[in-house]
Amino acid sequence: FLLRHCWIVESRQCCSLPRFSGTPWCAPIKLKHGAVSCRTPRGDHHRNVMGTRCKIRCNQGYESQSSEVVCMASKHWSSNYACREIRCPKLDMPVNGGYKCSDGSDFNSRCQFFCSPGFSLKGQKTATCQHTSVWSVGVPTCVDLDPPKIKCPTLKDKWAEPRKLTARVTWDTPEGVDTADGILTDVILKGKLSKSDFPEGLHKMSYTVFDRAGNKGSCRFTVRVRVRRCSPLFPPDNGYMKCDGDKDNYGASCEFKCTGGFELQGSAARVCQYGLTWSGSDTTCAPMNINVGVRSAAALLDQFYEKRRLLIISAPTAANHNYRFQMTNLQHAQCGLDLRHVTVIELVGTYPAQVGRIRHRLLTPALALQLRILLRIPQRSFYMVLVDKQGIDKQRYPFPITTAELFTTIDTFPLRKDEMELQQEAGQSCQS
Repeated sequence: FLLRHCWIVESRQCCSLPRFSGTPWCAPIKLKHGAVSCRTPRGDHHRNVMGTRCKIRCNQGYESQSSEVVCMASKHWSSNYACREIRCPKLDMPVNGGYKCSDGSDFNSRCQFFCSPGFSLKGQKTATCQHTSVWSVGVPTCVDLDPPKIKCPTLKDKWAEPRKLTARVTWDTPEGVDTADGILTDVILKGKLSKSDFPEGLHKMSYTVFDRAGNKGSCRFTVRVRVRRCSPLFPPDNGYMKCDGDKDNYGASCEFKCTGGFELQGSAARVCQYGLTWSGSDTTCAPMNINVGVRSAAALLDQFYEKRRLLIISAPTAANHNYRFQMTNLQHAQCGLDLRHVTVIELVGTYPAQVGRIRHRLLTPALALQLRILLRIPQRSFYMVLVDKQGIDKQRYPFPITTAELFTTIDTFPLRKDEMELQQEAGQSCQS
């Protein structure tokens, strides 16, 4: 029991505080996983008297609620002093990844982070639970850094179709593969679409695909279109050549025509065949061989049918003023006559003294007379008849005309338009 000492001082009772000298008061400290060091108020033998202060030191991996406790009048230590094992908070699981720990969340436990296939770790790979109950590093993230994969088609060379310079090329659109979440955006093609017509040559193509993280994967491929070609053809001398397609590609056809005064020999049209050879035979233009020894005017005119136009000039005598004027004009316009496929036939004199002439070749008087009768040309006055390539007299002149008037008239004939186009392509023209 406790004794209290009291005494009377100036009519007042005074009492002294009880003294617990050397009396154990709080329960003895028994510390596991650590050490305790106590200091009593007056150096008492017992280490649990009231007022005793004890320092708590826990072993590594353990911690106490307080580093120092005091024995209180309530016979209890001021706080809990037990050494409890240090634990860190549970780690968050990284998105698209995970971790493995050596000892859970306990002190010194080492956790190693990893990512799902297709993702890469951003941050520290390992975290250690420290004595401060805090992990050494924060939780890293798993990011998608791997580009998606896409495989382009492998295409063989394509041959252009007959009569064409293009080939239709078809392939299956490739599908991209993402090693992460498998989610891709649209596949983007750079170049012509499948089932398109590709012209001759090498065409570079590519496909590009993106994943949700913005990583890009791409592949490239080529489309080569070849055209089967024959050896090139050239226009014959004194002739024209008009071809379709590209002039020498498989299926192309070329047509040949000779200039007026020349006859076509060989094939009038040739086609480039699959075996890269031309059909038919070589084409040439040979000078017309006019037979002036025929017995009728019709036989003479037939030789010019669809080949030449005719300008028949008739005069009663070579001294005829109109005749001389007309022939002088024509002498300076031979290029224009040849360009327009015009042959001049002269009929001079009256029967039986009349003569005919085609340049330097003479017609018999009988043949000259037949021409005048067939074309209804008077003998005793100047007269001209213009005959087209179909044998039709297109214009009659009882008087001389200038070469400009003559050429203007001929240039209005239906066939003349096509002739001019061919001559323009061939670069044929007259300076005068």
